[in-house]
Amino acid sequence: FDLVGFDPRGVGQSAPVLCFNGPQWDAFNAIDSVLDDSTEKQATIQADKDFVAACALRNAKLLPFVDTVSAARDMDVIRAALGDEKLTYLGFSYGTFLGETYAHLFPSHIRALALDGVVDPSVSMNDMNLTQTVAFDKNLQAFINDCVARRSVSKPCTYARSGDPQTKLSALMKRLDTNPMPAGTRTLTRELAMYGVLFALYDQNYWQYLDLALTQADLGNGRVLLALSDLYLGRNADGTYSNEFDANWAVNCMDHPVPTDVAAYDRLGPAFASAAPFFGAWSQYSNLVCAYWPVKPTGHPGPLTADGAPPILLVGGTNDPATPYAWAQAVQQQLSSSVLLTRNGNGHTSYNVSPCSQHAIDAYLIGLTMPAPGSVCN
Repeated sequence: FDLVGFDPRGVGQSAPVLCFNGPQWDAFNAIDSVLDDSTEKQATIQADKDFVAACALRNAKLLPFVDTVSAARDMDVIRAALGDEKLTYLGFSYGTFLGETYAHLFPSHIRALALDGVVDPSVSMNDMNLTQTVAFDKNLQAFINDCVARRSVSKPCTYARSGDPQTKLSALMKRLDTNPMPAGTRTLTRELAMYGVLFALYDQNYWQYLDLALTQADLGNGRVLLALSDLYLGRNADGTYSNEFDANWAVNCMDHPVPTDVAAYDRLGPAFASAAPFFGAWSQYSNLVCAYWPVKPTGHPGPLTADGAPPILLVGGTNDPATPYAWAQAVQQQLSSSVLLTRNGNGHTSYNVSPCSQHAIDAYLIGLTMPAPGSVCN
């Protein structure tokens, strides 16, 4: 096999969607998403509108054509151009939605399709946001529980050695809301600190860095937490950014309709706050950007079937924060030919953190050997 990767429309080197420059992204990313008062709310609304206006101004000809259906059709052109009669595909996270879309459009063109970190296409954008927010809170709780359990071992979780981590973390965010912390030549705001915590929950291997970041923040040093935030946001050392977030908004706003009235997001408050005490209020207005998007969405929530496709392998982690396990279970019901491999554990996607999962995926993609239904990896 040759391994072939590609940039979907609007991504990376494929006519990239570019909305903001580095300083504009810095300003946008520092705005507090916890809208405590009317001033913060208006600032967020205006910032979202300014971002959308910049996207429209710089990418007017491209934005209508970056939807996932178009990307899936591009995949079939690539398959044909490479001379492959059938597609062998491994997709992670959003890549699972791209794979599901391909299977729906071209079920007879598939040799093997493995989808790790499964997105449920039947879920609305705001419901998707709520489910993810709850899952990130669960992963944060897993980190805190682990930290407390390891505060006295030979290689301790140092953040738990001087008080309850959960109490300290909440207090830290309250302090940063009114008193941002120095971080070298830059400043750590609450918004950037939240991104830093969020990033570290994608992979349990990052928990050691979250421990270091929070321990250092206790001492008044925000550099490590800011570095984690930069990794999540795609900020480079020279102040430039990758176009990951520009493209992410462009694709998602085309694929998923959202309410266009701010009041609809206001009403989400109680559900988000009660279901996710740490990330809930911070995530409540996350999809507001798409409410102002200059191009009407072409996608809509609904199951994607793939009748006539060969068996499709789905892989879901039981405490995956970004693509919750319930989504993998739902897609298994939607794709009649699918088999779900479960990984017990935290973090987003399984291939690179679970040798068992990696072996099962490789065996399927290379030799078409599907794991038995109900198989579980740890």
